[in-house]
Amino acid sequence: MRRCVIFDLDGTLVDTPRGIVTTFAAVFAQLDLPTADSPTIRGTIGLGLPAAFAKILGVPEDEPVVTRCVELYRPTFRKIVLPVASQLVFPGVYDGLRSLRENGFLLAVATNRFVAPAEELLTAAGLRDEFSVVVGADQVPEPKPDPAAGLLVLDRLGVTPDNAVMVGDTTYDIDMARGAGMSSVAVTYGVHGADQLLSAGPTWLAGSFAEAVVSARRRRPASGSRSRTSRSPRP
Repeated sequence: MRRCVIFDLDGTLVDTPRGIVTTFAAVFAQLDLPTADSPTIRGTIGLGLPAAFAKILGVPEDEPVVTRCVELYRPTFRKIVLPVASQLVFPGVYDGLRSLRENGFLLAVATNRFVAPAEELLTAAGLRDEFSVVVGADQVPEPKPDPAAGLLVLDRLGVTPDNAVMVGDTTYDIDMARGAGMSSVAVTYGVHGADQLLSAGPTWLAGSFAEAVVSARRRRPASGSRSRTSRSPRP
């Protein structure tokens, strides 16, 4: 029986939110657009780039300015963040991923980045070889919170939803997991805080990557046997 753990990328495996804020600000400066404050930009992390820029600018996603922002974002991110990516990996990630693989879990990434820049970031961070599958927003009809990315991962790995768990730092990850019929671990060290994550009803809540690994190795609770959300014990 195959079991898998699917991870979000930004804010879950790699601490990129600060770099993302800096990149957004640099893009706005290049286009002579009004800058947005850090909380506003951070509030869009987890959305696809077109949706994020459209929300900040207050325009539809198909506006030309959004397309231009997205085009500038990727080379700007490469210049600002990729050179330091290995320093941004959250504590416990390398050891935690290795532990899961050694215990027979298949590992995957489902991100709202496009797959090429996701692969670039994982490679720069020294993480790409840990994952059997990487699914980006450009490979599915709709990005998270739509379940399409999770379902594509399951299809590629040959794993059923009952044997899969999603680990992420935003409600988009938790909603995707629910839509795909899998359990979820919400990590509180990323973009969304504990209260916001709890509102989405994750199976487990974890305050560190090590705690997330402990939860991911557990079987999902039987329906009605206990509350949907529980905190992982300290390892």
